[in-house]
Amino acid sequence: MSAAEPAALRGLQRVALERIDAGARQPGHDLVVEEQAIALSYNGDTYAVMMATPTDLEDYARGFSLTEGIVGRSDCWRLLAIERHRLGMVLEMGISQERFDATRARRRSVAGNSACGLCGSESLAQIARPARRVTHECRIDVQTITQAMSALVAHQQMNHASGGVHAAGYFADGTILVREDVGRHNALDKLVGAMVAAGPTTHGVLVLTSRASYELLHKAATAELAIVATVSAPTTAAIELADAVGITLVCFARGMLMNIYTHGQRLVAS
Repeated sequence: MSAAEPAALRGLQRVALERIDAGARQPGHDLVVEEQAIALSYNGDTYAVMMATPTDLEDYARGFSLTEGIVGRSDCWRLLAIERHRLGMVLEMGISQERFDATRARRRSVAGNSACGLCGSESLAQIARPARRVTHECRIDVQTITQAMSALVAHQQMNHASGGVHAAGYFADGTILVREDVGRHNALDKLVGAMVAAGPTTHGVLVLTSRASYELLHKAATAELAIVATVSAPTTAAIELADAVGITLVCFARGMLMNIYTHGQRLVAS
């Protein structure tokens, strides 16, 4: 994105193209979401390299560190530097020696693409990290799910401009906090990081533009988010995990239509 572009379109680049319309061919341009290699480094040691959109990077670094179990609390973590290199970016973070030693024991060995939340895990044991049980017994009106999804769509600025971006939002008290990224799990990490910075809340709903997958539910459980709603389908692993950890999982949430797969007691009929 050039300096002349509005701030709302950060994370996008203007590219040249040729457009064919009714057989006529003409030059044009498009706004395309940025995707870069971003290395997440702790105490000078790279843990993972992810393909992500280079926006809200402090939120991303904080959220990734929490949802991946690198640290248990944000006050045990520091962002030291954001470094730009020819091949990508490095988020350099500082953690305690104890957490650093634990992190090195399960460091990811390959890059994760923008669609992957578990890429690079070296064993099944790494994937099967215990998930935190969510015990918040908040109650929300079913109508709130509809309102949250509508708010999420309205706040997807990057996606409105490019058509290629996922979003994660947290809706509570009639307002929504949204983060976007080319990768659905990156968007959730950014959101969790932003939520932690803003202060704790436990009575809202997490809304996602993607399907409900295992890694997204695992991250939601780690962040202690009790209600998760997605616009698309769940996987069997996501349903099993949501049921086991106490998350209310709602999928195919479109208008007033939705499927409740687990722990529906938190949703009150209108």
